[in-house]
Amino acid sequence: MKAISFSCLVGGLSALLAGCQTQSTSSLDDWSSRMSYRAPSSSQIYICHAFGCKLKHSFRPGEKDLAKLKSILARGKASPEAEREAIGKAVQWFEKRVGPIVGSDKDIGGLDMRNSGVAGQMDCIDEASNTTSYLTYAEKNGLLKYHTVLAPVARGFFLDGRYPHATAVVKDKESGKRHAVDSWRHDNGVLPIIKPLEAWYRESPSRQAS
Repeated sequence: MKAISFSCLVGGLSALLAGCQTQSTSSLDDWSSRMSYRAPSSSQIYICHAFGCKLKHSFRPGEKDLAKLKSILARGKASPEAEREAIGKAVQWFEKRVGPIVGSDKDIGGLDMRNSGVAGQMDCIDEASNTTSYLTYAEKNGLLKYHTVLAPVARGFFLDGRYPHATAVVKDKESGKRHAVDSWRHDNGVLPIIKPLEAWYRESPSRQAS
């Protein structure tokens, strides 16, 4: 069984508790202030790593990067479902693209507390923040047709028998339904888990991690 990350359990507990209490109303500005997150622009992304956004690496995608991202997301133009599948592939591509630059190419899913503070290693706060940044960058460049990017949300606070955990979120423009885009469980460059947010809320990391 993979160990649960230190920041998700201890370091980010108070912040995640606040997130759990404001799951439906939390804004990206609120996430930024609580998690030391720096939002991307249409030309620059800040990659969080070392747990809890302790370290940030500035990455400026080039024209070839934007063209590649556009080609990936264009595969989802047929429907919201197709776009969510394309979103997963876009996040996967971004992780592989920035990995060698940031040092996160060796990032392991389900990090344990021994890697807290290690450059290139990521906990759920880093992963939720980075996935949000990748998708916000795509949105700012007009590449998302069916979805808008929301602030990350959190679940679990020990008292309900679940470990704290966070994920990026997208909202279907047509149905209004929200979906989790969770890249924390897997190693760098593996497709994230995308599922209805209600289903994600019901999960327990302590039971699901493997």
